[in-house]
Amino acid sequence: MRIFVTGASGFVGGAATRSLIAAGHSVLAMSRSEESDAKIRALGAEPVRCDLESVVGPHLAGADVVLHCAAFVEQWGPRNAWTRFNVEGTRNVLSAAQNWGVPRFIHIGTEAALFRGQHLRGVDETYPLAPRSPYPYSSTKAQAEQLVLAANAPGFETIVLRPRFIWGPGDTTLLPAIVAMAKAGQFMWINGGRAMTSTTHIANLVHAIELALTKGRAGEAYFILDDGVRPMREMLSGMAASRGVSLPDKSVPSWVADAIGATCETLWRSFPMKGEPPLTRFSAMIMSRDAILKDDKARAEMGYAPVISVEDGLRQLG
Repeated sequence: MRIFVTGASGFVGGAATRSLIAAGHSVLAMSRSEESDAKIRALGAEPVRCDLESVVGPHLAGADVVLHCAAFVEQWGPRNAWTRFNVEGTRNVLSAAQNWGVPRFIHIGTEAALFRGQHLRGVDETYPLAPRSPYPYSSTKAQAEQLVLAANAPGFETIVLRPRFIWGPGDTTLLPAIVAMAKAGQFMWINGGRAMTSTTHIANLVHAIELALTKGRAGEAYFILDDGVRPMREMLSGMAASRGVSLPDKSVPSWVADAIGATCETLWRSFPMKGEPPLTRFSAMIMSRDAILKDDKARAEMGYAPVISVEDGLRQLG
């Protein structure tokens, strides 16, 4: 197959691109700079100079599938950044694919699209999205998913894959941040790290992406998860240990973390503060709420099953 990938220079898109090429597929990848060109060529893909705002049909050059991984995932940024990239960017890529007659569109979603600040316990794909969530990342990823599913039509099949807590080799965000905070003496747990979480190893997500090239019902969303559910403390401690870092025991209650996150955001928006806030409302929420999800649908309809266990994944991180 010929596959057009957005976000190929990132964690998920890069891993998917590498695996798709190894499987014999041809990959075109959106690229915004010479630096991205080099990363994409190193993966074995062909860079196509465009971005989420400028992409048009001819950039897709005969693609059989569009794999949309790119998103604004930062915890902090300009007020319009999440809408600009997650909603309007997705709208633009969808439009290019539809107008150019690409048969299938795979969108990398997230469980965050369901969060309004509540716990998620025993949740499957029937649980409602939160397009009006108070958290910009959550609301815009929900809106993007709505666009993708609404675009499904005969001759243009759309499908959404929803991982949770993506981790594994190549992670350039979560694990480096944890290690940096611990070494700087800034890391602390929320509620002792007792929140229970589903997780998604990058190899399991890539496996699901490969299945989704031809499997899964059009117009549907699927949770893609590792086996089992674990306390946040167990996962983060295991990941940090792979870098020789021991996380401290200090902790704050979730209501305190929520208040600190809100205060930090107000200060950073109101005054010319440098850098990013040490804590945001979304970070405080995502670290303290349970996210216990079910992937029965992907197993039944896509033939999905994890290709690596959490235990093996943690061992391989070292």
